[in-house]
Amino acid sequence: MSKLFVMGMGPGDLGLVAPNATKALAACTDWVAYGYYLELLGELSEGKTFHDLPLGEEIGRARLALSLAAEGKTTALISSGDIGIYAMATLVFELLDLQLQGKENHPEWLDVDIEVIPGISAMQAGASRVGAMLGHDFCTISLSDLLTPWETIDKRLHACGAGDFVVSFYNPVSKKRDWQLNHARDVLLQYRPASTPVMIGRQLTRPEEEITFITLGELDAKDVDMFTMVSVGNSDTKHIVNGEKEWIYTPRGYSKKL
Repeated sequence: MSKLFVMGMGPGDLGLVAPNATKALAACTDWVAYGYYLELLGELSEGKTFHDLPLGEEIGRARLALSLAAEGKTTALISSGDIGIYAMATLVFELLDLQLQGKENHPEWLDVDIEVIPGISAMQAGASRVGAMLGHDFCTISLSDLLTPWETIDKRLHACGAGDFVVSFYNPVSKKRDWQLNHARDVLLQYRPASTPVMIGRQLTRPEEEITFITLGELDAKDVDMFTMVSVGNSDTKHIVNGEKEWIYTPRGYSKKL
């Protein structure tokens, strides 16, 4: 049976590629991904056939991966982080859904054996770098309005603030979107103090990694790019300093027992 592995490669460090993902990558003849992710996989990529489609060609990538697998090639569709979080897995199943509705003309896709392999997400990598930021209830919000109406995003920002969730922002800024992050900051400032700890993590776990500790009041879009994860604590999140070491953690409520 034709096989398609839909997998997350983690945030970039080869040591954080899940063992099941490593096994699947080795078993595949063909890899489909954005080229930068293929480069990050380094030595694991030897002897593989690459299918590199640029940013913006996500639908083409999903179609190609399904078609290669349907041809009998053991194929990997690869995203960074977890492929099920703001990534390519949803496109694969959306295309299959359209085929089942008769809106696609690729019945061969339905015979493909699909296995989704999770990966460590950027928000998990960032939280681990600073301590235990996701220690209590949290959410993620993508600030890109390319696929989601801004009115919906704004509603979710207010819900996050009212619910006092720790929040990790995906797609915080781009060259064409430079105001949404500051708007998100201003919304959250209606619900939590300006002193709330914030982590800015750029190129997490990769050689160029930079981690910055700031407060919500200091957060500014000019300091962020598309390779950056921004995580904002809730009203209880703490920033602690021990000499040259500093950490961010969000208490879960154990203080009642300590």
